[in-house]
Amino acid sequence: MFFTARRALLACAAAAAWLNAAPALADTAWPDKPVRLIVPYTPGGATDIVARLVAQKLSDDTRWTFIVDNRAGGNGNIGMDVVAKAKPDGYTIGLGQTANLAINPTLFPKMPYDALKDLVPVSVVASQPVVLVVRADAPFKSLADLVAAAKAKPGEIRQALAGTGTLGHMAGEVLAKRAGFKVLNVPYKGAAPAITDLLGGQTDYMFATPQGALAMVKGGKLRALAVTSAKRLPVMPEVPTVGESYKGFEAVDWKALVAPAGTPADIVKKLSAAVDKALAKPATISQLLAEGSTPVGGSAEQAAQYIKAEHARWGAAVREAGVRPE
Repeated sequence: MFFTARRALLACAAAAAWLNAAPALADTAWPDKPVRLIVPYTPGGATDIVARLVAQKLSDDTRWTFIVDNRAGGNGNIGMDVVAKAKPDGYTIGLGQTANLAINPTLFPKMPYDALKDLVPVSVVASQPVVLVVRADAPFKSLADLVAAAKAKPGEIRQALAGTGTLGHMAGEVLAKRAGFKVLNVPYKGAAPAITDLLGGQTDYMFATPQGALAMVKGGKLRALAVTSAKRLPVMPEVPTVGESYKGFEAVDWKALVAPAGTPADIVKKLSAAVDKALAKPATISQLLAEGSTPVGGSAEQAAQYIKAEHARWGAAVREAGVRPE
């Protein structure tokens, strides 16, 4: 009877152990179907380019299948809301960035999601500065020239914005505060019309993405005065950083893979490790550098710490500048 009872107990223990292990076994099988990667902007933009590059590199390395799904609108909020409200099973992830994870939460009075509570960071994929550009025939030959002119004519030097609350907008606000001049912002519905009016003389300067500025700088239509990264860009090595004039200045548009809160930790860890491996490959590095980005990588925990710090930093900048959505 003792041995019969003992066998029964062992059978129960084995069954309980199997049940406890079942979720873990299921998780380690991830992914067994395509993973949807939400990009909260239109195809062909800076975020979309990085998303498709990373998705391709991950697929090459792992044979996992990623389907890029562009959900534009609301300054990136619509796409991130889709991610935040998706089933947390690892089959929906998103590529968020500075605007919708760090700036928008303070910029907009009401947000459809909580950037820190409803999303779990997976990896900071890459970062990219903006470039301070003026017309090629403008009288400003350096950042110092532009600042001097802005101080001499308070509120008259006009900054073109690709949109209110964009990184370019906030970089301009922080520069104005650091340099001690008043900025006159002229917002547009996107980078293309903003650059068009800059070239036409309706505005005086703009913080543009490297993709938007590089060809026109090389073509002699725009002059680059400074970049907002901590170090000079390899694709524009002759252009100084803003930090060379104002110590510690840095404003970058980072891109981070995120998943819905509640996504199993082992899936997040598995995906984060795969991203890290892909970002370390020479081909990935060269492709990102060529379009003005710098690969970042790191653990999910490091990504969470970084995004939390950026959320606080840009939230303070939005409040101090008194920026409101259009």
